[in-house]
Amino acid sequence: MASIFPTKEEIKTIQGQQLQKLMTYLNEYSPFYKELFTKSRFNVAGIKSVDELDVIPTTNKEDLQQRNNDFLCVPINKIIEYSSTSGTLGTPVTIALTENDLNRLTTNEYNSFVCADGKADDIYQLMLTLDRQFMAGMAYYAGIRKMGAGIIRLGPGVPSLQWETIFKLKPTAIVAVPSFILKLIAYANEYKIDINSSSVKKAICIGENIRNADFSLNILGKKITESWDIKLFSTYASTEMQTAFTECTACHGGHLQPDLLIVELLDEANRPVQAGEPGEVTITTLGVEGMPLLRYKTGDICIYDDSPCSCGRNSLRLSPLLGRKKQMIKFKGTTLYPPALFDLLNEMEEIIDFVAEVYNNEVGLDEVLLHLHVADQTKEIDRKLRANLQARLRVSPKVQYHSKEEMQKIQFPETGRKAVRFIDRRN
Repeated sequence: MASIFPTKEEIKTIQGQQLQKLMTYLNEYSPFYKELFTKSRFNVAGIKSVDELDVIPTTNKEDLQQRNNDFLCVPINKIIEYSSTSGTLGTPVTIALTENDLNRLTTNEYNSFVCADGKADDIYQLMLTLDRQFMAGMAYYAGIRKMGAGIIRLGPGVPSLQWETIFKLKPTAIVAVPSFILKLIAYANEYKIDINSSSVKKAICIGENIRNADFSLNILGKKITESWDIKLFSTYASTEMQTAFTECTACHGGHLQPDLLIVELLDEANRPVQAGEPGEVTITTLGVEGMPLLRYKTGDICIYDDSPCSCGRNSLRLSPLLGRKKQMIKFKGTTLYPPALFDLLNEMEEIIDFVAEVYNNEVGLDEVLLHLHVADQTKEIDRKLRANLQARLRVSPKVQYHSKEEMQKIQFPETGRKAVRFIDRRN
């Protein structure tokens, strides 16, 4: 039987055709790219294939932050939705969407949920922000609607209400941040709730890694599945790309949607890396009308796998986020990305919650301060934690202990829309 998914050759042809349309569109309607092409003396008509991408200049987050409005390709009266990045790596950026862009976003999430074993008879409980210009929350809602499944818009937090709703409305799936799923499990254990008797059979995990670079479950993923017999699906996305990489049932990387996005992984010299090597995720959006992007360097570091997937899809797959280029920490001779530090902290049973903070010391070097909420704040626990950190990191970060209430204030600033795990105070 013929595959329902396009071959690699068909994907390359489709992307080449869409790339040509994009180049013409940007040269006509984008103030930023029109200027870039002119300054670079770049021949837009010369691009015929994705193989020629490397001759096109790259753009980056600073360009988008400093000249946000110059990326807009349509009149203001065509914009019907304004989303915003979270500002993790600096000033938040506004992404303006037209009606066509919203339809594309809906298709993206429909494809994502179907990829993650979604069906029309599922019911999804959304444990996430649906306001504050958060594109993902809106996208999940629209994609699930297109799939024809049920939706429970409960929002983030409040484990008691989440469990009450689960047993009342019987969702088959949840969409949540993995660390919050652990809080659901902790609440269930405290109040003797039999979580495995619930209707929930799968979770779409957003915002945090549940897998290692080799696609095995990391500590956070293992902690969830050791207590709760549910299937976990990992996702990776960004507001700028208006597209998501979502795992299929093989759980071996998030699948590219090749008709919506071209992705490259580049080294420091903007050269493509090989499969299995870390590189900066660089995206070219396809089919975006309001604010399309061309060879946009996201700052995110991932690896890719382009071997055949058992699900039948022939699209490239991305690993979990290894780290963000700007968030790399050079700490006393050790190079560290926050996700690796988070894995270590999640592994320590004594730690209930944490925030990692990095700042410059008096001589301009990186220093790390860990804000911790622990189960039992004793000298013995303190010695054990510090010894473990020293042994695993080979260096000793500073540690501050906080109450549950103090940790909540650090994690949830007034203007934020998701829990903060990493605070970067470096110049």
